[in-house]
Amino acid sequence: MSEPKHPGEPRAGHELSDLSPRAIAIFGIVLAAAVVVCLFLAMWIFNFFAAREARQDVPPSPLSRREAPSAPLLQVFAPKDIAELRATEDKILDSYDWVNRQAGAVRIPIHRAMELLTERGLPVSPKESGTHDETVAARRTGRPSQPATGKRK
Repeated sequence: MSEPKHPGEPRAGHELSDLSPRAIAIFGIVLAAAVVVCLFLAMWIFNFFAAREARQDVPPSPLSRREAPSAPLLQVFAPKDIAELRATEDKILDSYDWVNRQAGAVRIPIHRAMELLTERGLPVSPKESGTHDETVAARRTGRPSQPATGKRK
């Protein structure tokens, strides 16, 4: 009883007429060639636009350059640093030294400068000299000035 159940039914197996292996191989080769062509086209477009941008790019101004610091500028021990700063400032405020030797300008201790200022007073500008001599002298000596008795010119 090896007869088929249905007399018009074909034998079991695969369909031979739908796809041919030759057509599948040709499609695969064409697809691989298209991918390679697209890859080379994309690389050419990228290089073309990169070269175009490089030609149009203006170099930056030399004034816009900023140099990076050579090392991190960290304050390692703050109390020591502030003590050194105050010691340097105290030395400047409490010592005699030349500021400009050619011009004869010297630095004197601040306490001595305040004593001289209280003894001599502030310097008089040329605008204040003349009609205000009495009030300037009164400011220097600490004595009140006499009221003016004359008429204005």
